[in-house]
Amino acid sequence: MNKHVSPKMNRRAFVIGTAAVGAGLAIGLDLPFGGPAVVRAADGSPEIGAWVVVRPDDTVVIRIARSEMGQGSLTGLAQLVAEELECDWSKVTTEYPTPGQSVARKRVWGDFSTGGSRGIRSSQDYVRKGGATARVMLIEAAANEWKVPASECTVARGVITHKASGRSTTYGKVAEAAAKLTPPADVKLKDPKDWTIIGKGLLRLDTADKTTGAMTYGIDVKLPGMLNAAIKDCPVFGGKLKSYDEAKVAGMKGVKKVVKVGDTAVAVVADTWWHAKTALEALPIVWDEGDNAKVSSESIAKWLAEGLDNDQPAYVGNKNGDAKAAIAGAAKKVEAVYSYPYQNHATMEPMNATALYTADKCEVWCGTQNGEAAFAAVLEASGLPAEKCDVHKVMLGGGFGRRGQTDYVRQAVMIAKQMPGTPVKLLWSREEDMAHGRYHPITQCKMTGAFDANNNLVALHYRLSGQSILFSLRPEALQNGMDPAAFQGVAQSGEAAFGYSVPNLLVEHAMRNPHVPPGFWRGVNVNHNAIYMECFMDELAHAAGQDPLEFRRKLMGNHPKHLAVLNAVAEKIGWSTPAPQGVYRGIAQVMGYGSYVAGAAEISVTDGSKIKVHRIVASTDPGYVVNPAQVERQIAGSFVYGLSALFYGGCTVKDGKIEQTNFDTYNSMRINEMPKVESVMVPSGGFWGGVGEPTIGVAAPAVLNAYFAATGKRIRSVPLRDQNITFA
Repeated sequence: MNKHVSPKMNRRAFVIGTAAVGAGLAIGLDLPFGGPAVVRAADGSPEIGAWVVVRPDDTVVIRIARSEMGQGSLTGLAQLVAEELECDWSKVTTEYPTPGQSVARKRVWGDFSTGGSRGIRSSQDYVRKGGATARVMLIEAAANEWKVPASECTVARGVITHKASGRSTTYGKVAEAAAKLTPPADVKLKDPKDWTIIGKGLLRLDTADKTTGAMTYGIDVKLPGMLNAAIKDCPVFGGKLKSYDEAKVAGMKGVKKVVKVGDTAVAVVADTWWHAKTALEALPIVWDEGDNAKVSSESIAKWLAEGLDNDQPAYVGNKNGDAKAAIAGAAKKVEAVYSYPYQNHATMEPMNATALYTADKCEVWCGTQNGEAAFAAVLEASGLPAEKCDVHKVMLGGGFGRRGQTDYVRQAVMIAKQMPGTPVKLLWSREEDMAHGRYHPITQCKMTGAFDANNNLVALHYRLSGQSILFSLRPEALQNGMDPAAFQGVAQSGEAAFGYSVPNLLVEHAMRNPHVPPGFWRGVNVNHNAIYMECFMDELAHAAGQDPLEFRRKLMGNHPKHLAVLNAVAEKIGWSTPAPQGVYRGIAQVMGYGSYVAGAAEISVTDGSKIKVHRIVASTDPGYVVNPAQVERQIAGSFVYGLSALFYGGCTVKDGKIEQTNFDTYNSMRINEMPKVESVMVPSGGFWGGVGEPTIGVAAPAVLNAYFAATGKRIRSVPLRDQNITFA
């Protein structure tokens, strides 16, 4: 039974399904999003709330508002609900509600956004309460039937038992009666020590369908009478579409229509996507590229370098003492400048969405990390009210932050509006996908450390120059012009706090925003901040003649959780014992997304330019671990992402355009290049941290620090391909 049920693709079947009448129970807790509405589930089961559906055959359907893109949230969230529900896990399945349904019911399912490693940690409380509420009502329904106190009844694996009378029943048999009860005003959640499902490495619910090819992604959507669209946007961000000659392709095979899409793009609609793409490539297009066509990687780098000058304005994100004065009077000073490039998400599935527009209804089928944002984009692009729109979310073929944006959804609706009554699937080519991303922000960083005569670190000045994601995507989140997210990993407090105590500290950001749009790229600002700080910590340790681990430990006395993961990874890698002959080690730590993480790598180097990463270890304290098997996979996956970025990533700009437009110029590491990955989980409880992103940050600095140990050379800019350094 353990599988995910995708939303129905056939519109008529969907309408008929919602009108059907049947038996069962759908229940959930909507706090803090508004009161529950008694309606019926898609199969006709009566609902009380939103999260849990219990069918007569004892199948338990758990609603998942967050998106699944390989990170495992679908299974983890189901575990959270099932833990409190006390159901039979072998009978659990899941389904996505739609944001349109949620809005119509006063946001009963809460936040649909999936990013920032928040899928589980920011919804764990209310989804667990949904499961607990369902359990209480199901038990009460059985107790009412037996005319016994509910307190005398127990439940295990979906079977309710009244021991004194020897009677028992199943959830499915009392579901209809339970649906008529008033939900309890409050429910008590289990103590973590009593968890039986949470904390277990249960098999993922989506694996079977992915393995057999039964899983439906956005690229797989098929609707009756559907046409296909290919699109080209101005290759220079900020540029516009000037003209195109439709007559040149109007007679080509399969072509139905050529349409303008906003002010910047043109699309061809055809019977197949290949016919659409072929015609689009033959279409004469004239662009107005504007002044941004003069921008290059060199001009951007020069502008960012100017921001490293202390005389330039900057926002202060973390400060104590007087770092500048302490540096000026120090016995010894160490200085270094690092840089980090644009990075593309490079999801395996390019951006796509299928839209069906009529004067009375607009529906979209797509993979999205933010169902409500996609819904808002549909409203805006269609011009229709909320009650006439919806978004049917399907599995994502990779997200990493890119599918949190809605540009492709908006484009699909704009095209469909020009083909009313006909469903149109818009699929970006790989080249379009690579050239029109929302990239990891480009930054540079100048760091200065100062020692007293006894080699004690007395001051640290960290000056970041570069892009702000919030300035581009969420300007309302800026704080008096400052982007607090720019300080992830080096912040004064919060979910990405600095893990060292330095008597005099100054961390600042000179915000400079080139025309290439930044986006939330898996790990986001933690990635470059961890490289800058952790590689520089190694530089400081070397300057002080101290072991990198011991140097860090001296600064972490007031940061016990940071220190705990650092010690855990050091023990696992065997830091206190000699490495094998020819093998060198590096270490790093950071806090991100509410979790404390550390990493250590073992590498060997041939000819100074060929690196073999033999082994990489991560330790993490996310507070609680819902599914340890998934955490292990997320750590391994994060290292793929982090090491790919270190060795191969990096987008360059020429004539205002991104130069890397396919995998021949934007590579990813291969299986034979992947090191052995080990993980150590040290959950300390009392808080909920993220898992999917934090450990990315420690991969690169651990390897870079090991490279210095092996060669005595510091690498201060990535990707390593630009240094002619490759995998061995």
